[in-house]
Amino acid sequence: MSDIQSTVPTVTLEDVLEAAERIRPYVHRTPLNPTETLSRMTNTRLWLKAENLQRTGAFKARGAVNAVLKLTEEQRRAGVITMSAGNHGQGLAYAAAIGGVRCVVFVPHNAVPAKIAAIRGYGSEVRFTESMETVFADMDAYRQEHGMHYVHPFDDPDVIAGQGTIGLEILDELPEVEAVTVCVGGGGLLAGIAVAVKSLKPEVRVVGVEPEGAPAVSRSLAAGAPVVLDRIRTIADGLSAPFGAPVSLKLIQQYVDDVVLVSDDEILNAERMILERTKMLVEPAGAAATAVLLAGKAGIPAGAITVATLSGGNIDMGRLSRLLAESVEANG
Repeated sequence: MSDIQSTVPTVTLEDVLEAAERIRPYVHRTPLNPTETLSRMTNTRLWLKAENLQRTGAFKARGAVNAVLKLTEEQRRAGVITMSAGNHGQGLAYAAAIGGVRCVVFVPHNAVPAKIAAIRGYGSEVRFTESMETVFADMDAYRQEHGMHYVHPFDDPDVIAGQGTIGLEILDELPEVEAVTVCVGGGGLLAGIAVAVKSLKPEVRVVGVEPEGAPAVSRSLAAGAPVVLDRIRTIADGLSAPFGAPVSLKLIQQYVDDVVLVSDDEILNAERMILERTKMLVEPAGAAATAVLLAGKAGIPAGAITVATLSGGNIDMGRLSRLLAESVEANG
């Protein structure tokens, strides 16, 4: 892989440690649960990091709270704006409510209704756009017109540092961990966890997991620069980032061992297994890091002490019923 531009900002372990102190009053320390059944099925000693039980139902609250608490007074007055498939929007809306800051979230028209309701429930404004492929352009036009401060969902260093606090919690509770698999949309979660884990325990294998239908990070790493996707097709809406971005890509290149693609069928199977065997509800995006283990694609040695991130649990109940029915039909 070519080096990502060396002049872009970076995130350090110190940034992650400071974020952990800053956000502690506002986020949950989520459970890290062992699972004997999925351990047998993946040929690992598997633990699940349950960010589906985080405030707002996803890990995104961590980075958003850190970013909002670090706003300058000028940025607070301007208000914050972002684009999102839903989870970052909820996280930023929650953080803006804590900080008393105006927040506008641009989402695709087919975003999960429960995510839209939650954003509005925190007091933020939702604006719709045609698709994930067009959401950035529409959001950026509004940002420039109204002078708002953009909190990037996966390339803001403060957001990445906040997400990295998950890595600190994993190492604190399971210091003997040998491998971590992480769901990947734009790469902010992967970058943050990798900075924390690799800085403290560089021998741990860190693997990112992307849907085949939204490979923004894989393609950007291969190109050595951010790539814009012209087409996104995946059931994992929370991993449907329309492009790669320089800060997260630079960190992923520096700290991550591999980024692997999984199919929608593999994600669906993992979602069903997690629900059936652990009784935890995750959205498709939240199942990807387990899917790569069930599919045997992570390059992790047999019996390795492994953590998979369950990145979120925000899913419309009607859609969940349809997806599970499809999974049962496909897998018997």
